[in-house]
Amino acid sequence: MSSHAVSSTASAKDAVSSNDWSLFIASFLALVAAGIGFSVRAAILGDWAAQYGFTQSELGTITGGGLTGFGLTIIVLSFFADKIGYGPLMVLGFLLHLSSAIVTFFATSVFDQYGKDGAYTCLNIGMWLFALGNGTCEAVINPLTATLFPKNKTHWLNILHAGWPGGLILGALLGLVFENIGGVRWEIQLATFLIPTLAYGALMLGKKFPKSEASVSGVEIGTMLAQFAAPVLLFLVFLHALVGYVELGTDSWISNITGRILESKSAGLWLFIWTSGLMFVLRFFAGPIVHKINPLGLLFISAICGTIGLYLLGTTTTLAMCVIAATIYGLGKTFYWPTMLGVASERFPKGGALVLGIMGGVGMLSAGLLGGPIIGYKQDYFTTQKLEESNKAAYDRFKVEKPGAPYGFLPAIAGLDGSKVAILEDYEKNKDKPDAKLGYEKDLERVKGQDQQKNKALLDDLTKLNDWWTKDEKPNAAADLKDVVAARMTGGQKALLVTALVPATMAIGYLLLILYFRATGGYKQEHIGH
Repeated sequence: MSSHAVSSTASAKDAVSSNDWSLFIASFLALVAAGIGFSVRAAILGDWAAQYGFTQSELGTITGGGLTGFGLTIIVLSFFADKIGYGPLMVLGFLLHLSSAIVTFFATSVFDQYGKDGAYTCLNIGMWLFALGNGTCEAVINPLTATLFPKNKTHWLNILHAGWPGGLILGALLGLVFENIGGVRWEIQLATFLIPTLAYGALMLGKKFPKSEASVSGVEIGTMLAQFAAPVLLFLVFLHALVGYVELGTDSWISNITGRILESKSAGLWLFIWTSGLMFVLRFFAGPIVHKINPLGLLFISAICGTIGLYLLGTTTTLAMCVIAATIYGLGKTFYWPTMLGVASERFPKGGALVLGIMGGVGMLSAGLLGGPIIGYKQDYFTTQKLEESNKAAYDRFKVEKPGAPYGFLPAIAGLDGSKVAILEDYEKNKDKPDAKLGYEKDLERVKGQDQQKNKALLDDLTKLNDWWTKDEKPNAAADLKDVVAARMTGGQKALLVTALVPATMAIGYLLLILYFRATGGYKQEHIGH
């Protein structure tokens, strides 16, 4: 660490009381809890599918409320954060996190009483409670950090948001550990997010929460809303929607796509851990960087790196180049989110928690409603295009019966059926083991041994898959495998190439802001009353 970084951190640290320092650590741990929760939930989806008989669509619905609920909560509560106070809202966030775990843990008991539909409802409610808890905490911790460190907002918001990749890394590593141990119940795996949850709850206990700069200065909600009449702030909100799309939207797919490029799911996961590790470490050094090139310069360079990284990921086929490309992409995405919040808070302090909340909420909504679904759609589009060209018969065997699209303005596509692709991949792994049963065959045996009336829909689906495999696909599997794998890799890479246009657009936007501030006296932090 440079001497400047040390002195900067030390001085900022000395500027707050032990009470305030505890609040900042609690805020950091709240993001760690959110990151672990999201990461572990992704790892245990297979357990839920096996135990309760969910389809991929049902699992997608359970998890889909996460980012959307997160974003809506931030926006709604930001209107009241300064009035209600940070302390009561953090207590609410803590209780929502706890209740999400309790409701989710009851899924098995509910399943025994009410079957699959009961478990589905239970897990869905648990996911929404978790999202509401995350959104409530986020509505507090961003303006709280800006209040605790009013002269160094961008630096400390970056350090705060190192908690998110930190949680993702811990969750992913725990998933690998549990996978190697084997047989660990999903409830135990999910319970790991309660450790940082209880820690941030304990750190908040008995602490005095400060009032925001806007609240102390008597800024009313009308004045906060009036800030959005400024074209610069509206432009920042637009750019932050692009940030949500490219950072969180891409991250929901990146390990899946790089796993296809490297022909190894675990390699894709390790690359994701590597880029998240870069983000975690580098966010602690945002202060010295911003001191040299200002926040907009940092964002401009980050957007350029994000563009180059995604372009290279969309064109490379070797391990070495994939690691290099992922590293450049990781460097690019590191500073987007917290630095954007820092710029908005520094330039529009009268906006208080509302400005930060709407920025964060728009970013989350963009990721949940646009980034994840549209990047998935683009993969389907390019995959089907490639497979139709290379092996039309294979495409006809693997395509879903009903074409679809995430939104009506997009043309419907008959993408590849994920269940059928999974059977083909399973066959490839076990083709040298003549006595080995494929995963769907094990599921079919398990469901036949249970209450078939309760699981009729699942039994019908598995029986249909069995007929498709034994009669239609198995005789063609050896020939289809190469073309299906190649088409899916092409689909993923071309989707990343198109997505690279988003950070390229962001780079143009940041350059325009740099030129604007240069023409109007330079970028500087604003303060209420000045």
